[in-house]
Amino acid sequence: MEKYDLGLAYCWEYDTEFLAQVEYTLQKAGLSTFIISDHNIEEVAERVQDKDLLFRFYLDRAWDVNEDYEQLGKALARRRTIIFNPYKKVLHAIDKATMHLEFITHGINTPYSIIIPPKAESDDIYLSLSDLAILGRPFIIKPCNTTGGGIGVVTGAESLEEIISERDVYHEDKYIIQEKVYPAMMDGRRAWFRCFWAFGRPIPAWWDDQTHMYEILTDEQLKHYKLRKLFSLTKKIADITGLDFFSTEIVYTTKEMFVAVDYLNDQCDMRMQRNHFDGVPDVIVEQIIENLRKTIIRLKAKYRLH
Repeated sequence: MEKYDLGLAYCWEYDTEFLAQVEYTLQKAGLSTFIISDHNIEEVAERVQDKDLLFRFYLDRAWDVNEDYEQLGKALARRRTIIFNPYKKVLHAIDKATMHLEFITHGINTPYSIIIPPKAESDDIYLSLSDLAILGRPFIIKPCNTTGGGIGVVTGAESLEEIISERDVYHEDKYIIQEKVYPAMMDGRRAWFRCFWAFGRPIPAWWDDQTHMYEILTDEQLKHYKLRKLFSLTKKIADITGLDFFSTEIVYTTKEMFVAVDYLNDQCDMRMQRNHFDGVPDVIVEQIIENLRKTIIRLKAKYRLH
């Protein structure tokens, strides 16, 4: 049987630079890697089924697009491969309605929100004038399970008619209606942060929700603006979800409180800033990969994986 330390599955063309960096870093450390994509997914699935190929660890960035990858991941799990971001945990974590309640239960501030049942379950919704008054205008409409890149999200809704109309778009999905949160300003920057949880460690960064551009968050800024809570909040979300790798959006608001506004993104866009103006800063990508490397080495030793 042929064994590799890490299987890396992808089907998005812009993942190639990230995965090339992963391979470079891991192979330099003496770890073996294997890329799985549309060109070889069937062959890999057959080899795994025949017990001719095995991965000690598996990072799947394609299962939400093509179920063939999910089936491969499940087959690998039966072979005791360690799956980063296990599918069952992801499905629980990406439901915005579920996470909203989980966050509140665990003391994480969230925007005032109203959860609306799927149109497929009930044509009627019940919203009082006081509900709409608390939401304010404009407000945000989000499908609870249709995720990624702001798909289906309306950020400037003004009326009940818009809620009714949006329910028709993903009629089998719940919707969450949220008040719009306004960030404080810190030396000309919007106090909006994208915080990565990367294989055991939080990595916060400035992220502008209007331009989608990142900036490195320095130690001096963390201290000056008293932003260390970003670390503990991100870790708390990791503890709630049990995921290995995700990002969340946290805002320090004009009301002087930290609020989680976009609860969890399990398939982080890892385009690098050196090639994309709105990409992740290279140093953060490298830190994420370094955390992955350390995790694999630690777990290999812990479980005596040879």
